[in-house]
Amino acid sequence: MLDRISARNLTAGLVVLTFLVITLGGVVRIYDAGESCPDWPACFGDWSFDVSAEEQEAWWDAHPDEIDSRGAEHRYTTFQIFTEWSHRLLAGALLGPLVFLNWFLIRRDEDSSRDARFASIISVGLIIWQGALGWLTVEMDNEHWSVALHLASGLAFELSLIWLWLCLSRDSKEMPDWLDFDPILAASWHRRVAWLGLGTFTALFAGVFVATTPGANFGCGLGGSDSWPLCQGELFSKIEDLELQSQLIHRWIVAAVQIALLAASWLIWKEANEHQHGRILRNWIWAATGLFLANVLIGALYIFSWDSASASFEEHLSLAHLLTASLSFLSLATAWIGTSTVALHEPVPETLE
Repeated sequence: MLDRISARNLTAGLVVLTFLVITLGGVVRIYDAGESCPDWPACFGDWSFDVSAEEQEAWWDAHPDEIDSRGAEHRYTTFQIFTEWSHRLLAGALLGPLVFLNWFLIRRDEDSSRDARFASIISVGLIIWQGALGWLTVEMDNEHWSVALHLASGLAFELSLIWLWLCLSRDSKEMPDWLDFDPILAASWHRRVAWLGLGTFTALFAGVFVATTPGANFGCGLGGSDSWPLCQGELFSKIEDLELQSQLIHRWIVAAVQIALLAASWLIWKEANEHQHGRILRNWIWAATGLFLANVLIGALYIFSWDSASASFEEHLSLAHLLTASLSFLSLATAWIGTSTVALHEPVPETLE
């Protein structure tokens, strides 16, 4: 029992820690530091982030095959290297070992449910996979698809921890009230929540692809109404280059998901009043919808933040855009896991049999 309580508390901490690692990954991107450690797991052959320009030059001379997309003459600042180094340290030296410790605690508890044991194994597998993707991203010099895949895998790992926490909470009979879904509503909305979650994830994935593809951020123009909500002064344009026009595709996806979320929010408002705990699922869907709509505005502010003098956007808005999109997706994904738990462990209502 003590191991289960420890594992439940540790899992909650891992959920928070994982989101912090995802946030740090976003910081690495906005400071253009994704290639500031050209090797893995070391950084310029060292374990420190304090690598001088001279030491960088010496390393490039010794490893000409590792020269990244910026060329051998480019030098990274200590701060840039520190952001990538700290991201790796937090993920590899802290998060990874704690995930293995959590798995050990759950495995040692003979009363742990099969679901909890399976979820802990999934979390171990995903943290190993995530480390492999980190190596691949470095090897591929932060190719846009590798960065997007790395983030997608990180979110999948976060979901495995949320699932594990829910399993441990159910085993301990300590399921919180804010996850006490009405069985009838959970059964009827389970698939719809899954589709909404998939939609928000698709919009998020497309947005990361745009942010990491050279030139894609300029696909619809720079500042002004011609660049948002229009694209080059048009609402619809012919797609001739999937990469360079990925920003427009991203916006179409966002618009479709936004309509679906608004429709779902209206429907759940009508249905929730007919069920005892209906407002709980309603609140989750409303929260995801609110975050998604707020993120649309953040995306617009990012486009309008273009400064021609410095030839740059306000990248902190880009980080906020990423994190808000992630929270919207995680809200729906958590609700989906919660409705799945109810569907599997609560009696099927007679009206749905």
